[in-house]
Amino acid sequence: MDYQNILFQEKDGIGIVTINRSKKLNALDAQTINELYDVFGVIKNNDAVKAVILTGSGDKSFVAGADIEELFQLDQISGKAKMYKGQGLTLLVENLGKPVIGAINGFALGGGCELAMSCTLRLCSDKAKFGQPEVNLGVIPGYGGTQRMPRLIGRAKAMELILTGDVIDAQEAYRLGLVNKVCTSEQLMAEAEAITRKIMSRGPLAVKAAMEAVHRGMDMSLAEGLNLEANLFAVNSASADSKEGLKAFLEKRPPQFKNK
Repeated sequence: MDYQNILFQEKDGIGIVTINRSKKLNALDAQTINELYDVFGVIKNNDAVKAVILTGSGDKSFVAGADIEELFQLDQISGKAKMYKGQGLTLLVENLGKPVIGAINGFALGGGCELAMSCTLRLCSDKAKFGQPEVNLGVIPGYGGTQRMPRLIGRAKAMELILTGDVIDAQEAYRLGLVNKVCTSEQLMAEAEAITRKIMSRGPLAVKAAMEAVHRGMDMSLAEGLNLEANLFAVNSASADSKEGLKAFLEKRPPQFKNK
C-alpha cells in the first residue's frame, strides 16, 4: 500500500510510524486510519520488527482528534461502523504482540488520546496536551476512550475529564498515570528509542507473554488472572529463551535470546 498520510521506517528492529498530516494537526480521517491498519498489519507479521514507536509529524500535534467534517456526515448506522473501525485500530495496536511506544509530541485529543492510550507505554513532550473533548461537540468518545481511560487513571478522574471535555497538560497527565514519562521536545524520540531498546534487550517471548497477561487479566477476576499468569509462565518456562536467560544469570553473563 502506498501511504499518503503516514511515514514508516525500520531502524535496527524498531518500526517508526509517523502520522504525517501536520497541516491538519495529524487528525485521523478515514484514509489515515486505513493506512495505520495496513502498516500495523505489516508490522505484526514482520519478524524483523521487534517493537514500534508511534508519533506524529511536526511539533504541535500527535493526533488532534478525528476529522470533524467526516463526523458531521455520520448517521446512526455509519456512525457505529466508523466507531468499530476506530476501535479495531486501537485493538490492533494494543494487541500487536510487540511493544508499541507512543511518543506524544503535542496534542493528543479525542481519537488521538484514544490511540495513545492503546499504546503499551506513553512518553510525551512537555508541550503535549491530552483530553477527550467530544462532549463539547455533542458526541462522546468512540475509539475506546470511555473504556481505557478509567482503566488507566481510575473511574472518578476519567469521568471528570470525559464529562467536562477538559484538556490537561503533560505534567498533569504524568501525575494521573496517563503517561509514563515527560521529556523535552528535543529529547522525546531519543527517550522513546532508549526505552524501546531496553525492552527489546529482554527476553522477547517473556515480554510478549507479560503484555498478554496484563491486557487479558485486566478483564478477569483476580483468580482468573492468576490462572492466566500461571499458564503463560508455564508455557514460557519451556522455551529455549527461558533456559538461556536463567543459565546466563547463573553464569554471570549477558543472555543471548533467540525468540525461541
